[in-house]
Amino acid sequence: MRTRNRFFRLLALAVILPAGFVSHVYAQAQEAERLNNAALVLGEIMGAPDKAIPASVLEKAEGIAVFPGTIKGGFVLAAQRGKGVISLRDRAKGTWSLPAFMTVTGGSIGAQIGGQAIDIVLVIMDRRGLENLVSNQFKVGADGSVTAGPVGRTAEASTDIQMRAQILSYSRSRGLFAGVSLAGSSVRGDEDSNKAFYGEPLTVRAIILENKAKVASHADAVSAWQKALAQYAKGK
Repeated sequence: MRTRNRFFRLLALAVILPAGFVSHVYAQAQEAERLNNAALVLGEIMGAPDKAIPASVLEKAEGIAVFPGTIKGGFVLAAQRGKGVISLRDRAKGTWSLPAFMTVTGGSIGAQIGGQAIDIVLVIMDRRGLENLVSNQFKVGADGSVTAGPVGRTAEASTDIQMRAQILSYSRSRGLFAGVSLAGSSVRGDEDSNKAFYGEPLTVRAIILENKAKVASHADAVSAWQKALAQYAKGK
């Protein structure tokens, strides 16, 4: 009965309100769902310590991006295209920035996991890696700036390449979690989603580095994302 009433309320709004406004509200709700899914993915990954991102890696992270794919059986992310969110750590304040929306496309991700939908996590380890990632379009190459990250309780088994990498990449598919190569992929800001969520055209840089964004709605989704980061990526 409650669901039926909600349907009729939404139908009434669609009739009364301008089409553009209804479209904007719907787009905001989609981005809020992306935030909630990203927080859920991070929590599920970190819920299995023996197969999670090492705490010693996360505590050094300057930024974290999550591209949620399959969430509780729902197909959200195609094998070679995903939408995600990123936030920057403010070590002075002990907080995380408002989220910015991004996309990842191309590469050999699909071949690595059999063409299945996956969750992707990028852990940005230094400022240079962050600057590269928030550039207009970041192309993942073979220069070692992005590499598959270590998995487990500690990072003691990490290779020198992993420890020198600017960005560590991870994926989860069919319940399996591991480092993943993103060679050939492109990561770029999702400016349409940023505009839909914040109500004005904003780049990823403007949101996470210049703090120009203000949350007008769906503060609960933003809070869920930031709380997940604060819980699992505790700084030193």
